[in-house]
Amino acid sequence: MANWSPENAKRAYLQALKMAKRDKEPDVAEFISALAAGNNAQLMMVAGAGVAGSATLALAAAAHQTGGRVVCVCCDQIETRALRKDLGVYGDRVEFVVGDVRRLLLGDYKGADFVLVDCDITNAREVFLAAFKGANKDGALVVGYNVKHRASRWRQLRASFLPIGEGLLVAKIDPNVKGNDRVVQRRSRWIVQVDNCTGEEHIFRVTPPHKKVQIEV
Repeated sequence: MANWSPENAKRAYLQALKMAKRDKEPDVAEFISALAAGNNAQLMMVAGAGVAGSATLALAAAAHQTGGRVVCVCCDQIETRALRKDLGVYGDRVEFVVGDVRRLLLGDYKGADFVLVDCDITNAREVFLAAFKGANKDGALVVGYNVKHRASRWRQLRASFLPIGEGLLVAKIDPNVKGNDRVVQRRSRWIVQVDNCTGEEHIFRVTPPHKKVQIEV
């Protein structure tokens, strides 16, 4: 994946906000869109329970900025038709496939550099592990949403928990490390600040590398 692009992130965020027809109430989907676009993701995979339209729409906005692809994995054709209908005019920006997402991540779609997983699906943990194994060698992000109150169950995956929406898990794959240690783990904490005038939430990550404090927005 290329270096972080704040311009891509900003444009994808605003595009996702527009596509979702929200004005001043951004949701977790806009953050996901900015995260994918800012990292210049080229192959984005979505796996979810019913494959939530808002999450898929967010990646469609990111792909519009990066020139990448969005592949949505469905369990059957009925789900595919329902999701395509939910996406409306944006359905043409998404590729739909039916199958086992774990096999797809390790087979036809190996090398994905952004994988979005709904933590409500029964095999979410297995999907995470398959995404780690099949990740792009240049680095990849695996993101889980709908974490809710179950963050403690995911500790072994070394993912960072973000208190956004129903909770997000974000894991960065290190391309320079082989085996099961490829997931980057950093001791960090997340700070949520709410603007009293607008009600907007601002998320800051504080990471102390080598006894110095680094703040990433």
